[in-house]
Amino acid sequence: MDIFEYVAVLTSIIIGLGMAHLLRGVVRIMQHPDRYPVYWVHLGWVVYMFFQLVFWWWWEFRLGELQAWTFQIYLFVVLYALTLFLASALLFPLSMEGYAGFRDYFYSRRRWFFGLLALTYIVDVGDTLIKGQGHLAELGAEYVLTSLLQFALCLVAMWTRNARFHGAFAIAMFAYQVSWAFRAFETVS
Repeated sequence: MDIFEYVAVLTSIIIGLGMAHLLRGVVRIMQHPDRYPVYWVHLGWVVYMFFQLVFWWWWEFRLGELQAWTFQIYLFVVLYALTLFLASALLFPLSMEGYAGFRDYFYSRRRWFFGLLALTYIVDVGDTLIKGQGHLAELGAEYVLTSLLQFALCLVAMWTRNARFHGAFAIAMFAYQVSWAFRAFETVS
């Protein structure tokens, strides 16, 4: 087992736990649809985070090309996975006690969720730099600009409860992420 495979095992477990948490939350909604009112914006972010975790696994494959791993790179990649897990875990509480429904829960935890999500965009730039300047050049200016824009929009989302903003933001982020994944990462080479 090489070092990348060794690191991939741990990060896969962390990302897998995030996926399991999201899927368990969706199943709970399906099992008890009348217990707590569902909020479509919340579900939009659930779908977004699920695909973010799926895409992360694909994007991290490029780390297999690293010739030298340091403890700092290892720790950085593990903390990146942890940040994604925490953002995913925040979308479904262990208990809905004290919340009128998922709308109420989503807005009460928006600062934590969008703060972590904003952090992931900054961390992703670091992750991209670890993969090399050539990789950053392949991604182009769109990557840097959209990372900064996504970070800024997450900061706005932390502070506003405007339902239209949150709805538009969830839709736009999911559409962009899927578009980016199919345009920029069709194959790993």
